[in-house]
Amino acid sequence: MTSPGPRVWERVAAFGRPPATPANALAREAAEAAELRAHQSDPDVVALRVERVRTQVDRLCWAGIVLGLAFTMTNVQQFAAAGAAAWSLPWLAAWLLDPTVSLVLLAILRAEQVTARYQIRTDVWVRRAKWFTLAATYVMNTWASYASGSLSGVVLHSVPPLVVFVAAEAVTDLRDKLTDAVTAAFTEAHRRAVPRAVVNVGVEVHEPARRPARRGRGDRRRTSFGEYLTAARDAWAPGVAVTPAWVREVTGCSRGLSSRLAAVLAAEVGERAEGGDVP
Repeated sequence: MTSPGPRVWERVAAFGRPPATPANALAREAAEAAELRAHQSDPDVVALRVERVRTQVDRLCWAGIVLGLAFTMTNVQQFAAAGAAAWSLPWLAAWLLDPTVSLVLLAILRAEQVTARYQIRTDVWVRRAKWFTLAATYVMNTWASYASGSLSGVVLHSVPPLVVFVAAEAVTDLRDKLTDAVTAAFTEAHRRAVPRAVVNVGVEVHEPARRPARRGRGDRRRTSFGEYLTAARDAWAPGVAVTPAWVREVTGCSRGLSSRLAAVLAAEVGERAEGGDVP
């Protein structure tokens, strides 16, 4: 079998397509798979997917919490009315007790929704207030069943408050872990994509960069993640603890971005310490 002449290969080169062989087909599939994988593992794509999951989790949890609190409203009203005649003033005022407790609980949960997004821990009084409102709802909702000795009534009226309590505690941890997922994606992408210059003695060197200046409203160019990281890297010195607060101080970045920068820089410092580059 004779090999193709030079004109055949010239035509192939002109059209930009290699000969149709199994090896070339696999090479094209590998290239397409690598490109697709690169887009799927891009930190911005990962962050967008996590935001969608976070939105779904918030909506489902809020729906369950609101429905659970609505279920307890009637029993709490009966507990507060204490047998008052229907549509009397004490009977009408009893309807205000459950919303009073539920609105405080919802306000706390809404605040934790924002603080958990940026991994900010709340004070102990916030948790105490949340537990107190949940405990008050549980006691008022099950008091009549305990007094009458109805085991089925106790179980029936215990489930909604307990579900609200468990959901209120779990949703905060879920938001915190979702934020960790975004931070881990940025850290992994930085380790793979950011090149490092290494001299013969094994000490990493980086191009010097100044601290990113705050831009005015007229300048639409935003400071990139790499520029912030370079500024934090240049400002770091042995013995300095890499924290989000320190990163915000030396770079002027936002609170949400500082946790990602701190995670990446802390990983770099840890690797350099293990290699003996940090005194």
